[in-house]
Amino acid sequence: MHARAGRPVPPRCAGQAHPPPRQVQGLRLSAGPRPVMASAALQLPDEAAGHPRLDALVAQARERAKGRRVRVGLVHPCDAAALVAAARIRGEELAQPVLIGPREGILRAAGAAGIDAHDFEIIDCSDTAAESARRAVAMARQGVVGALMKGSLHTDELMSAVVDKTIGLRGETRISHLFLFDLPRYPKLLGLADCVVNIAPSLDAKRDILGNAIALLRKLEIAQPKVGIVAAVETVNPAIPATVDAQALVAMARAGAWPGALVEGPFGFDNVISAQAAQIKKMASRVAGDADLLLVPDLNAGNMLYKSFTYIGGGECAGLVLGARVPIVLTSRADSLPSRIASVALAVLGAAHES
Repeated sequence: MHARAGRPVPPRCAGQAHPPPRQVQGLRLSAGPRPVMASAALQLPDEAAGHPRLDALVAQARERAKGRRVRVGLVHPCDAAALVAAARIRGEELAQPVLIGPREGILRAAGAAGIDAHDFEIIDCSDTAAESARRAVAMARQGVVGALMKGSLHTDELMSAVVDKTIGLRGETRISHLFLFDLPRYPKLLGLADCVVNIAPSLDAKRDILGNAIALLRKLEIAQPKVGIVAAVETVNPAIPATVDAQALVAMARAGAWPGALVEGPFGFDNVISAQAAQIKKMASRVAGDADLLLVPDLNAGNMLYKSFTYIGGGECAGLVLGARVPIVLTSRADSLPSRIASVALAVLGAAHES
């Protein structure tokens, strides 16, 4: 199912200090106060922890930006975190941030962050987040900005404008989302889709999710993306629809749906991550232990796996909405600054190929 107006897309992670939207597609945590955790090991991810593969992604984007910096529309950046991210994006020489929202709200947020907002291009809008979103989408349609990044507005306020059938940014495929994870115990970046947008994707939806993700991996110069389609078990069982879908997607790949990509499945999570686990189960696979992308069966499985990677696995990630006319970075207040910057780097690399 396409994301569409009236069925907004959920934020990437933890709840926000705003009232909840009228309708929510997918999973959103409580907007109440965050409980105090007894164990330091369960606090928010450590921004100081090293994630060299994401650092390399940022360096790759910085190198690409030397030719021409992508203009990234930061939508309704009316809190300190958004302005800090804008300053860091510019300081890293990744992109040219364009602040789209009410000037007075932006200046107040900049003051709170200790940043001089007059150093940025500001597109003044009314006080409403919806107007900021509509202006940003219009600028993207006109080619004035090459990517969008969510500021302090609700995700559904931004995405309602993005998926609007008349004025939005719908592309040829349905909209989906991809995370790229840098995990301490995995040898390369690992993609995870779709943990954010599509709740219970049909086979057709999974085809688009997979196609969008493979296309982005190719832009990252991964010539033969290795894809593992994950389910509860590694055998096809009609009682488990995800395994039947996996079988169908593998058949599509063999028929040439994604030339150059190596698509296998179904896998259990153990044997897609560990080649040894696959060998123990006598699975002959070129993907096991070396996947570039995991396609999860639904949002529940993907969201829990993504948060497990982050909070227990020590991972850090970049994330991007795909399938629209321009790449879109969705952020949450729980995101670390390095994650925000890596997500912008991912958008820059995607946008650079589209321009």
